[in-house]
Amino acid sequence: MQIQNVNDDSFKKYGKVLKGYSVNGILKEMEHTPMTKDVVYVPSVEELEVLADAEEMKNRGFGGIPIQIGYCNGDNKKLNGLEYHRSSEINVAVSDLVLLLGLEQDIEADHTYDTSKVEAFFVPAGTAIEVYATTLHYAPCTAEGEAGFRCVVVLPKDTNTELNFPAGTEGEDKLITAKNKWLIVHEEAGIEGAFCGLKGENIEINRKDPR
Repeated sequence: MQIQNVNDDSFKKYGKVLKGYSVNGILKEMEHTPMTKDVVYVPSVEELEVLADAEEMKNRGFGGIPIQIGYCNGDNKKLNGLEYHRSSEINVAVSDLVLLLGLEQDIEADHTYDTSKVEAFFVPAGTAIEVYATTLHYAPCTAEGEAGFRCVVVLPKDTNTELNFPAGTEGEDKLITAKNKWLIVHEEAGIEGAFCGLKGENIEINRKDPR
C-alpha cells in the first residue's frame, strides 16, 4: 500500500495539520507513558490534562468545551477496525507513525465498508493533526525504523468511555461500543461484541514511509 504524508493535499478530506499549537509539554510528559507490544489506549490522563498545552487544546481545538487527553501506544501493523465519532479528534504523533483512514460517507447501507478504500498516511513525530468527525480511523501503525508508536489522543470529555445505556441492535446503533464511538471491525481482529463489517483485506502496513 502506498503511504502518503499528512502534509499532502490528499489528506485534506480526512483532516488537517495544526500549525502553531504548543505541544512541547505534552511531548515531554508522554515520555513517561509505557511502550508496550500490545496496543494500549487510555482515554484520560491527568498528568497530560493539567498542562498549559491542554488549555490551548481545549480552547483552540474544541472551542472551550471540556476535553480529555489520553494516549494510544503500542506496536501495530494491521487495520483490524475503523471507528468514528460525532466530533473531531486531535492527535499528536510522539513518534513517527502511520494512520489508516477512510470516509464515513463510504459506509454502505448495511453498515459494511470495503477496506480497498482505505488510505495510509505517514505522520512525522511532533506533528499535531485534526482528524475530522467523518474520518474513519483506529489505532496507528508503527512506522519503519520504530520499535512501536506513541500517539496523543484528544477528544471531547467521556468519549470512548464505558456506556451507561444499552446500545441498540439495529442500524447504526449496533456500531456503538462506547460513548461517542461507532466501530466496525474485521473478522480477523477477533474483537468480541463488535460488528464485523469490514469487507476485504485486513490491511497490513509494510512499514515503508515517505521521509
